[in-house]
Amino acid sequence: MSTITYDSYLALDQLLAAQQPISDHHDEPLFIVMHQTKELWMRQTIHELGLAIDLIRADRLVESYKTLARISRIQAVMTLSWDVLQTMTATDYLRFRRVLGTSSGFQSDQFRTVEVMMGFRDGPRHGPATRAAAERPSLWDEANAAAHRAGLPIPAEALARDWPAPYAPDGRVEDAWREVYREEAKWWPLYQLAEKLVDLDEAFAVWRHKHVMTVSRIIGHKQGTGGTGVAYLEATLPKRAFPELWSLRTAL
Repeated sequence: MSTITYDSYLALDQLLAAQQPISDHHDEPLFIVMHQTKELWMRQTIHELGLAIDLIRADRLVESYKTLARISRIQAVMTLSWDVLQTMTATDYLRFRRVLGTSSGFQSDQFRTVEVMMGFRDGPRHGPATRAAAERPSLWDEANAAAHRAGLPIPAEALARDWPAPYAPDGRVEDAWREVYREEAKWWPLYQLAEKLVDLDEAFAVWRHKHVMTVSRIIGHKQGTGGTGVAYLEATLPKRAFPELWSLRTAL
């Protein structure tokens, strides 16, 4: 009989020993658990994004819907978790903020990797995972390639671009995807893919907005521990991973 137990399977000894507060303030463990939990969810998101990209590359679009929906649900859970952190007041945070030094979520290699895999390629690349992901086509790049293989007139510039470079929205890409929305029965697998991508983009945008509100509520417009703050976070709010899927709606 297997000797695997609940504790050993989940490596609970290591997991529960990973919270090491530096101060004696009551709210620091919450701060640590919240950020560690987000890193675990981001690890799963990277895992799921890898599968979604592989499925789309293989033209297994219907199979990708489940994975994309799962990522959106993970993002929703991460967004709701800000509500827990908001139970920590500005005064509570100031009592232990000094022990954080220059550490910041801005430095998260996993968060940057998620961004890069989705299609955001204009941010910093702190670690090897982010840099490696930037050398490969993003989720949006693969969706455009799949649309091209299905018969849509995706321009060559979107199919063989410099992958690490920021993606520039293209009116011809918008035109192609607009055709999908105008004749959704004809292009049903791509139509459903587009809607799953919009779901994901919206979930990510809502997470960013809740992040801004949480930071604003706790530290106001002070500079964050990593040198950023509300002003920087607010500047990221308009960003979209799949820009043509949003802009095409105006012209429908």
